[in-house]
Amino acid sequence: MTRKRSFYMDFLPPVVIIGNECVDMALLTLFKAATLQGMNNHVFVAYAYAVATSFLLPITFFRRRSRVVHPLSFSIICKIVLLGAIGSSCQIMGYIAINYSSPTLSAAIGNLVPAFTFVLAVIFRYMF
Repeated sequence: MTRKRSFYMDFLPPVVIIGNECVDMALLTLFKAATLQGMNNHVFVAYAYAVATSFLLPITFFRRRSRVVHPLSFSIICKIVLLGAIGSSCQIMGYIAINYSSPTLSAAIGNLVPAFTFVLAVIFRYMF
C-alpha cells in the first residue's frame, strides 16, 4: 500500500503539472493559429469545452468513489452555472488578450498564478 501511495504522492503530481503545461501551451498555439485563419473566439472556446466534455464525462461514469448520490439543490445548480459563466468568460477574455500578444506571454503570465495565490494566502492568513 505504501508503494502505491508513494507513486501517487511523489510521481504523479509532477507528471500532471507537466502535462497540463504542455496541453495549455498547445491550446494557446492552436488558438493563435485558428484566429489568424479567421475563427471566432467564442467558437474556439465552444470547441474546447466540447472536447473537454467528451473526455471528462465518460470518466465520471466509470470512476465513482461512493454509491451515494447527493441531491442537487437549486443553490448548488446556481453555483455551478455561476462558476461556468465566470470560467468561460475568463477564458474568452484570455483568448481575446492573446490576439494582442503572443501565446508565450500568456503562458508566462499563467505560470505566475501559483505565486499570486501564495501571496494572497499569506495576506489573508490562509497558510497553515
